[in-house]
Amino acid sequence: MPAPVNQNSDPKRPYRSARRAETAAATRARIREAAARLFTEKGFTGTRMKEVATLAGVGERTLYDAFPTKAALFGHTLGVAIVGDEEPVAVPDRPETQEIRDEIDPRRAIGRTVDQTTELLERAGDLIMVTVEAAGADPDMRASADAGAEATYGVHLALAAALEERGALRPGLDARTAADTLYALASPHMHQLLRRHRGWTREAYRTWLRRMLITELLDPR
Repeated sequence: MPAPVNQNSDPKRPYRSARRAETAAATRARIREAAARLFTEKGFTGTRMKEVATLAGVGERTLYDAFPTKAALFGHTLGVAIVGDEEPVAVPDRPETQEIRDEIDPRRAIGRTVDQTTELLERAGDLIMVTVEAAGADPDMRASADAGAEATYGVHLALAAALEERGALRPGLDARTAADTLYALASPHMHQLLRRHRGWTREAYRTWLRRMLITELLDPR
């Protein structure tokens, strides 16, 4: 009697699976690129799923299989833009964020915060502003804007608390006020004003933000 065939013994299967995964990832990347461009140019309400599919070079069925609703598509596009990859790890839980909180040198902590913030806003700032602009008309966008703002403030408060614990804050400044200052100066709104409206370069924005945060937050002694 012949031995049963082991369906998992085909050496081509892992290769085929890897190729399928690569193809799916490339398709999602094209969809995200198209969606980000259209959401930024036309806003959430003005963007149509059909337009995204056409710009991405995929069929509408393919788009809807991956993202059943426009809100799901926007959430995925924004989420990947914020963290920089498809790994399901939020910014507060990423090793680089923890390393910033653990940084002993206050100026280095501020500098690394500015670097992280600048890179995040360069990737996702325009999309974050789409949520802000659409929040008044769409409950999903309102929820997204509120959740994003709360998460961002949490990161700022954790850093401010760490600086306060080390005695690094400017005299008379408590952690919550320091976090409020971070929240305002490093906001997507400020980034939008300086980078998009006033045409500052990325490096000019980064330098200004670092100088302002060091001046406003840290003990000059």
